[in-house]
Amino acid sequence: MNRCPLLRPATSLLLVFLLLAAQAPLSSPAEASLTGYLSKYRNIPVSPGQLKRIARYNHLIEYFSSFAYIRPKHRVNADFIRALMLAESNGHPKALSSKGAKGLCQITFATGKRAARELAQKNLPFRYVSKRRLANLKPRDLYSPAVNILLTCYLIAKYNAAFQGKLDLVVSAWNAGENSISNNRPPQYKETLNLIGKVNGYFSYFLKN
Repeated sequence: MNRCPLLRPATSLLLVFLLLAAQAPLSSPAEASLTGYLSKYRNIPVSPGQLKRIARYNHLIEYFSSFAYIRPKHRVNADFIRALMLAESNGHPKALSSKGAKGLCQITFATGKRAARELAQKNLPFRYVSKRRLANLKPRDLYSPAVNILLTCYLIAKYNAAFQGKLDLVVSAWNAGENSISNNRPPQYKETLNLIGKVNGYFSYFLKN
């Protein structure tokens, strides 16, 4: 079973994305802006403490990233989930944003509830999280590492399918919503561009190590 965009076996997508950002002529101010954020976080450091925190959840990341949620034989990349987790919460399961996003990968309750209901309808025999819990999701459930990682893997699988695994667009959909993307470009929100840069930097680290 192949891993879906973001990307195994095509881990080269990220590297190509970086190379294009570094070398290709910039055709718009939006591209120039994104390139600046990619460069800013290109060599983002990862400390032993960060690695230790997310290692606690490796079994859940590997397990929930092993399912083909949207397309047969396509799975999300576990290293991308690790990168997103570091960028969003630095590996802290009780993290809470000013906008109410909760847990390891910072999911809002409205988004999590929709995703949980969709997952509860699917015939996927996963462990750790019951379908009853998904169907009756409560805000506090987003602080559960198992629930948070499951919903993250499912949502990233959806965005991968919708945006052909393009890292900037997948992260934009995650952070600002699918409707924020126009003309196949990420929105020019500082928060979103920062997150794209961070996820890209962390993902590059994990692919190299």
